[in-house]
Amino acid sequence: MHVDEVVLQPLRERFGTPTVLTWDGTITDEEWAVATYNPSRTHDVTLFILDPTWRIALIRKPQFAEDVWRPPGGGIKPGEDFVAGAVREALEETGLRVELRRYLVASEVLFRNAGRELPWRTHVFLAETEDEVLAPDDPDEIAAARWGTLDELGGPLRERLLATGRALWRYRVALHDAALARLVPGT
Repeated sequence: MHVDEVVLQPLRERFGTPTVLTWDGTITDEEWAVATYNPSRTHDVTLFILDPTWRIALIRKPQFAEDVWRPPGGGIKPGEDFVAGAVREALEETGLRVELRRYLVASEVLFRNAGRELPWRTHVFLAETEDEVLAPDDPDEIAAARWGTLDELGGPLRERLLATGRALWRYRVALHDAALARLVPGT
């Protein structure tokens, strides 16, 4: 795994120590296919991109139901600077120029399926933007992007993700909950 302690330690020094979230869950064959489509990748970075009024950027991928939205993110390429990769993912998925501010959550996950195990890590960062227009540049990957609120992410969108019954969405909800808790003043 190329996003290892050598990469993560300077991030913690620069952006703060994240909350550690452990998660272990059984996923369906379909979810396993999603999680392993790139077998060399066992991580993602998720970005809580806020504008000056604290709206949060949300994306919907083509395979998502119309009412399923989540914060953007993706993978850091081997040899790519982590911060540069996160900024690149933000630009690709939302069209927003961002600056990372805080390391909110680091997950340690074990996805299970039919006797197989996939260790996974998600790194959730708070990012800020002055940009107002969401304009994803890859319609094959991103069906739509929009502004939402933190209350929406922790309320109706949370409930919608849980209602799917999918383990990967339960995992995303756990990530969102942990990150939202870190955005409370004093955390």
